[in-house]
Amino acid sequence: MPFRPHYTGLIENYRDRLPVSDDTKLISLGEGNTPLLRLNNIPAVLGKDVEIYIKYEGLNPTGSFKDRGMTMAVTKAVEEGSKAIICASTGNTSASAAAYAARAGIAAFVLIPEGKIALGKLAQGMMHGATVIQIKGNFDEGMQLVKDVAEHAPVTIVNSINPFRLQGQKTAAFEIVEELSRAPDFHCLPVGNAGNITAHWMGYSEYFDDGIIKARPKMVGYQADGSAPFMRGEMVDNPETVATAIRIGHPQSWDKAWKVKEESQGWFDECTDAQILAAQKLLAEHEGIFCEPASATSLAGAINDINSGKIPEGSMIVCTLTGHGLKDPDTAIKQSTSPMLTVDATLDAVRDAILNNMAD
Repeated sequence: MPFRPHYTGLIENYRDRLPVSDDTKLISLGEGNTPLLRLNNIPAVLGKDVEIYIKYEGLNPTGSFKDRGMTMAVTKAVEEGSKAIICASTGNTSASAAAYAARAGIAAFVLIPEGKIALGKLAQGMMHGATVIQIKGNFDEGMQLVKDVAEHAPVTIVNSINPFRLQGQKTAAFEIVEELSRAPDFHCLPVGNAGNITAHWMGYSEYFDDGIIKARPKMVGYQADGSAPFMRGEMVDNPETVATAIRIGHPQSWDKAWKVKEESQGWFDECTDAQILAAQKLLAEHEGIFCEPASATSLAGAINDINSGKIPEGSMIVCTLTGHGLKDPDTAIKQSTSPMLTVDATLDAVRDAILNNMAD
């Protein structure tokens, strides 16, 4: 029986579609090849005839989609001789940058907003040995500082303004097409910096131009209503949302994302924090899929548009979940209604607890 080839990371898998040579030293943690899961139960809960797939990017090595771009960004930084990388982050980028820098044997500096980062993400950056700099400001201020510092220090920026980040992230679209044997009708994503929606469109467009797919999806980007510059039509100076990964008021891929919206005939929309948390819980309780709040924004928005008819019945939809739920366990625990019982360590007590809860 033939063995399945060992998966060695997305650059190796898509080398012919990425800006690397045969001599490029690849910095990889085996990223990519994440599951595309069809939702079995939620469409029935909604009472709608739709086919919804989840691209679960939370199963990348550091628990978020950022690894797709980071493997490319760090690979190219090392190829160009860089000894240090830098990023501003709401959490996931810092975790990924720190891990890939450790893998490459170079330094990582990460700027994060003080008190505005989930502990799961902060722990990753610190454990991987990055120099963590907390600023008394938000992500957007941190991003500007990173740009300024890079003009005065020998560091490579690995935020999504780094073009190699988007090259790596476009491979998610390749994987979706290869598994479905087509593109979905709609692709729904959370939008913060808007690099991911831009990168996915790049990937779909490459396969379309090469004749691999006959049509591209409508790209739909969802934001939290307290952090929704695309809905306001202008930058937001003080964004606020429980979905910390998209708490960004000045998207770095602003112009590119508007172009994606127009070219794909898609749209932007917004969700309340309550809708985002409800979608996170719905996924966990009905499908066994645990994502962080920002990730659930894609499903929350899709549900709104399915219920309104904006996404018609009969559609095939892919929702990207950008990060794993363990990135932000505190938020999950706060909204959990699952019972936690304390009983005596006896057979009778444990049996009664089980039987009583089964009856409920």
